[in-house]
Amino acid sequence: MVGPDLVLRLAALLHDIGKPATRRFEAGGGVSFHHHELVGARMVAKRLRELRFDKDTVKAVARLVELHLRFHGYGDGQWTDSAVRRYVTDAGPLLERLHLLTRSDCTTRNARKAARLARTYDALEGRIARLAAEEELAAVRPELDGNEIAEVLGIKPGPVLGRAYKYLLSVRLDEGPIGKEAAAALLRQWWQDRQGSDGGS
Repeated sequence: MVGPDLVLRLAALLHDIGKPATRRFEAGGGVSFHHHELVGARMVAKRLRELRFDKDTVKAVARLVELHLRFHGYGDGQWTDSAVRRYVTDAGPLLERLHLLTRSDCTTRNARKAARLARTYDALEGRIARLAAEEELAAVRPELDGNEIAEVLGIKPGPVLGRAYKYLLSVRLDEGPIGKEAAAALLRQWWQDRQGSDGGS
């Protein structure tokens, strides 16, 4: 990324805006800010709209604020490949900005901890690159498109087709590439289970 980036700068400036509203004093003298990223994302969207920023900027900055803590769940690399895929798909076109924001936010006066965080994020980026090379991760789609889903299930376009598409997308994220035949078999099983549990509504 070359040159000043308004979206990234706004996200860096505002990423912790939700902390005052979520501050809690814990037993033993600690302080917590649970879910400040979610509260902050809503606050950012409201403030930027009031300041008349365009819709795309508002959406991008709020999304970065919402996602800026996600990395801290990675630990020492415990995420499954499915979790890494979801990190990438949730960030979407903001992934490179999220990398920069997260690295900038991982600050500490403890040099050893700072080095560990940097190494861990290096490892995460390495896993993302590996999965992207294997699966073209940035363009993850279900292995069956809408027309193929409709043909397999014998249904017309509508809300049920949308739910089926989302189901196959979750399969794709969780399992990686499994091939059209396996995807169709899982889809039929999903459909059969729905018919048995709720009549297919």
